[in-house]
Amino acid sequence: MSYETFGDYIRKAREKRDLPLRKVAAHLDIDTSTLSKVERGDRPASLSYLEALSDILNLDLKEVQTKFIADEIAKDFGDMEHLTEGLKEAEKQIQNKRK
Repeated sequence: MSYETFGDYIRKAREKRDLPLRKVAAHLDIDTSTLSKVERGDRPASLSYLEALSDILNLDLKEVQTKFIADEIAKDFGDMEHLTEGLKEAEKQIQNKRK
């Protein structure tokens, strides 16, 4: 089963707004080739890109972060049999840290 990667999500948002790679890359203060690799899935996106991406692509930061987190989890842990239970436990741990 295929899912939309974070790179796919960013590329589609950029193309929908008719923004060239070079303009978005400049806003992120990275090389055009680096952004191209992120969009293709050849290089992971950096957490430091998320706020700037939401800004230039006019996307909600919460949505951008959610897509980024989902993609990272799917890549790193998607094949694990007990992923759902692990995510529930992680959520409990995060909530306890925030108290």
